[in-house]
Amino acid sequence: MTTEEIIQKTIDFVKEQLNNAEGGHDWFHIERVYKNALLISKSEHVDAFIVALGALLHDIADSKFHNGNETIGPKIAREFLFKLNVDSNVIEHVVNIIENISFKGGNTAQEFKSPELDVVQDADRLDAIGAIGIARCFNYGGFKNRALYDPSIKPNLNMSKAEYKASTAPTINHFYEKLLLLKDRMNTKTGRQIATDRHTFMELYLKQFYNEWDGNA
Repeated sequence: MTTEEIIQKTIDFVKEQLNNAEGGHDWFHIERVYKNALLISKSEHVDAFIVALGALLHDIADSKFHNGNETIGPKIAREFLFKLNVDSNVIEHVVNIIENISFKGGNTAQEFKSPELDVVQDADRLDAIGAIGIARCFNYGGFKNRALYDPSIKPNLNMSKAEYKASTAPTINHFYEKLLLLKDRMNTKTGRQIATDRHTFMELYLKQFYNEWDGNA
């Protein structure tokens, strides 16, 4: 089976698995990350096949929707790629990407590093910021029935991984606890360039949000 055929089968598999998924973590999220990863890869020395598979499978079973269980996604990905007779080294690399891509509160050390992970991580983080990132943030907040904003609840920038996963804070807090931190955590030159514009957009959005909240606009 060619790499192109494996990628197409992976696309078909992910579309099926994420049918009816929450709007911020559905197939369209995967597709955007996949396209971002391909774009970033053009200026990086990486294995494009591993990047493609990592991007397509990175959220195959997001722990947020599986009671915090982080083992399900890697297990599904490994079993799927094994059935396609993908080389074992490729499989392990893709699984390592899935296990190490997420933000996890930003205070957890990343246990695995590779240029391919850098690319996929940047691609995923780009989809968490800017106009789409804002839309995804509020969509998930609504999904979890969280308040939009509560001035009495301040952002917590020193959460542990467990605290971050268990947080029920208002959606606006997530901008400070994650989204606004991502620009300076990009791994690649292309990722940093794209993130800069999206970061600026979020800052403008927040300024307008507070003006409207306070009745000044």
